[in-house]
This record gives sequence, structure tokens and C-alpha cells, in this order.
Amino acid sequence: MPSDAPLITRRPEHAAAPAPASASSPAYASHRKIHPKAVRGRYRRLKTVLGAVLLALFALLPWLRWDRGPDAPDQAVLFDLDGQRFYMFAVQLWPQQVYYITGIMIIASIGLFLATAVGGRVWCGFTCPQTVWTDLFVWVERQVEGDRGARIRLDQHPWTANWLAKKAVKHTAWLAIAFVTGFLGIAYLTDAPTLAADLLRFDASALAVGSILFMTACTYLMAGFMREQMCFYVCPWPRIQAAMLDEESLVVTYQDWRGEGRAPLRKNEGWDTRRHQGFGDCIDCGQCVQVCPTGIDIRDGIQMECIGCGLCVDACNDVMARIGQPGDLIRFDTLTAQAAKAANTTQAAKAAVALPRYRLLRPRTIVYGLMLVVVGGAMAIALAFKPSNDIAVLRDRAPLFVMLSDGRIQNAYTIKIANMSLTGRHYRLTLSGLPQASLSLSGEGGELNELALSARANAVDTYRIQVRVPKAALSAPSTPLTLTLTPDALSGPAGEPVRHDSVFLAP
Repeated sequence: MPSDAPLITRRPEHAAAPAPASASSPAYASHRKIHPKAVRGRYRRLKTVLGAVLLALFALLPWLRWDRGPDAPDQAVLFDLDGQRFYMFAVQLWPQQVYYITGIMIIASIGLFLATAVGGRVWCGFTCPQTVWTDLFVWVERQVEGDRGARIRLDQHPWTANWLAKKAVKHTAWLAIAFVTGFLGIAYLTDAPTLAADLLRFDASALAVGSILFMTACTYLMAGFMREQMCFYVCPWPRIQAAMLDEESLVVTYQDWRGEGRAPLRKNEGWDTRRHQGFGDCIDCGQCVQVCPTGIDIRDGIQMECIGCGLCVDACNDVMARIGQPGDLIRFDTLTAQAAKAANTTQAAKAAVALPRYRLLRPRTIVYGLMLVVVGGAMAIALAFKPSNDIAVLRDRAPLFVMLSDGRIQNAYTIKIANMSLTGRHYRLTLSGLPQASLSLSGEGGELNELALSARANAVDTYRIQVRVPKAALSAPSTPLTLTLTPDALSGPAGEPVRHDSVFLAP
């Protein structure tokens, strides 16, 4: 966003200037606990629905099955640390294919950039795991302790039997949710039914139990206690988002031209009289602050701490409806629209101004969209043509070569065949680049022009071979060669040959 855009914080013209800090002001301010109030409205419903869907996906995915054959795991989504494999339905990735994971992360990053350019911090406000789990923990807290006022009074109340009972119920529920979260998180790393059965039999490994307890503690602390502090001090995204926004990104804004000056609405006070006295539609009820999960006042302008959840919009619209005034005093809007209103001198002119239409297609979103299409297309093509075989060749270095009694030179190589398919395969190994060369398999007699090798399903098999060449056929101390591994079509789906370049050393 250009530097002249009011990105971080601006103070309304009617707001009082902050008092100057005294020389004795403390450099550290202790944390102020935030008690967000319950609210109803379209953005609250959207948060609830998205949160429920995301939590359900997180809970159900480890239990889905996907048939990959008799010798492969049947969990649909599995980060198999023991087998060093990543399974996602029909896709199987090996460690040497980590670039696919990199591609997925790049796609996710570009998607996040695009979402921010279009709708501000919609990721933070609606789908971030910290937001989703914090929302769940606050809902539990509200069910046990009551809404905002009741929770504040309970926190200020001395310890009693009722106080202890409510706190015990709340923290027990939090720990139960955190433990289920920890179990499900580890269930993505191992077979979920097996892990559950081992826990019920008290037969789970110390590593599994320790990992679950670690995730339980992290969930309990971050969603139960740290909450908005994770967004303020830990997450880097609030600092990065400024580069993703422009003047036509939809962000939560306060229409200060309509709301200022603020004053409480007195009983039986007419709106004509109120406006004649210079007051706006904002009755300074503070509902927008009370429902905010980060505790900010959106009337102070666009702020780094705002996560763009829109709950303040719901709260303000509810108040406006009750006092008989139009809604959207707080709304998702663009800085371009705000500037168009600010250019007019009277409130009536500001209200009547024809605002520019929201432009979804603009240079920033087009660039992000094209990047998403290009990278996503490249990933789709790469996955469609992902090889099912790989070969690694390691030439023996001790000794570098052996001179045989018949005058020929011998080099030894270790061949590792990675069969990434779910069935056993047979292969032909051929050599090119060395005239008059012969191949032999270590431990077996006979010299051939090609070798017949095999590899187990979803495994790596290792062979040691010797390459022998007459000395007269060599013209240099180091000669390039190419080993080609060709799958046998009779043992499975035909695949492309895999090649590996190496060298042959001689005196």
C-alpha cells in the first residue's frame, strides 16, 4: 500500500489528543485480559459455520480410509514418519519429492496474498487455526461462566465454592478439547485407529504420548490464555499484510463522517436536535469494542491488531437497528470509497456521494491470480506426470578402480532402485557411453550387456554391480557413462526410463 494510505492507526478529528507521557511512565504494561461479548449477525454466523466446517475436517480426515493395496497404509491423509512417505488420497510423495510440498506451500502463500488483497485479513478473522480454536474456547467459557459482564465479575470475585466449580468445569473442558486436538494432530502422523487402540490399552509409545501431551499443552495455552497475544506478538502476518493491501482492498472501517461527534443517546432525545448540536449517529455505546476478540476500538481507524472478523459490524448494526438509524456505520469498505466521502464538505453530501464500484480485477489481484494459475497448473502437470521409479548410483571409492588379470579395468557401483508404485516391478538396467563394457551383478557369475533387476512395492532395493572395460577401449582417466533403468511393462503400468549419469575411472 502506498505510504500515504492510513494503514496502521488514525485518530478521528473529534477524538481527544493523547496525554503526553510523563518521565515516570512505565516502559512495560501488563496484559489486559479481554472478555469478548457474544454477538449475533451475518459475520458471526459466517465465523460459526466456517469454524464448524474446519474443525469437522480436522477431526474426520485421519479416520478416512483409502485403499492403496495390501502392503500400503490405508489412511487417506497420512504423514508417515516411520516409512518416510506422505499420502494424500491418491497422491504419494517420497522424501526426494519434497519440491511438491514446496509447491503446495507456494500456492498457499499466493492464495493468502490474493485473499488479503481482496478482503483484508479474512484469513485471520475467519479461518486461521488460532482464531478457530480461540473461538471454540471462548464459546466454552461463555457457556460455563456467562457472557462478558458475568465473566468480568467472576474474575474480580474472591474465591468461593461457586467460583472454583465454574473454573474447574471450564478448564476441564478446555483440557479435554486440547487433548483431542493433540491426539488428532498426532493421528495425522501415524495410523489413527491403531493410535487410539494403543492409548485405550495404555500401550502407546512414550514418543506418541509425549507428542500428544505437547500438542495438548500448546493448544491449551494458546487458545485458552494467549489468544490475541499470539496475533499481536507471535504471528508475523499483521506486519506483512501492509504490502498485500491497496486502496481497493475491503477492510473494516468506521464511517466517521457519519458517526462523529460521539455522545450517548439521551432518553426522548430527537435526532434532529442531536444533529443540530453537532452529534453523529455513534452513541458511544462501546459495543464494537466489547465484541472485538482483540479488544481494539475500530473507531480509532485501521489498526494492525484488527483481524477483520467483522463482529464489530454485527454489533453496531444491531445497535443502529434498535435506535432506528441506518446500518453500516461500521462496514467493510475500501480506502478509495472512504476518500470519495471525505472529499465532500457536508454530511449530506458525503451520504449522497456516488461511490466508485468495487473493483475485484485490478493489477494486484490480476498478478496474484495469474501466479496462482501458473504455479497451480505447473503443480498439477508435475503430479500428473510424477515418476513412479527412481534410481540412485553411487560409485565405489575404495578402491577407485581394479585392474583385472586379463588387463581389463573394473569399477563397482551401488544401485538403489526406488519403486514408488504399489506393486512389485521388474527392470532392465543398461549402460551407454562406454564401448565394449560389460555388466555383472555382485555375487553372481556371468557378464551381460544388460541386467534384470527387481524392486519391491513402495520400497527401495539395493544392488551392487561391476562394470568391466578393456583398457584399450579407454581414452581418458575419466569417461562419462549413463545407466538407464527401464521398467518391464509386463510387471505393471509402463513407465518412462530413468537415467543416471556417472563416470568410469581408469589409470
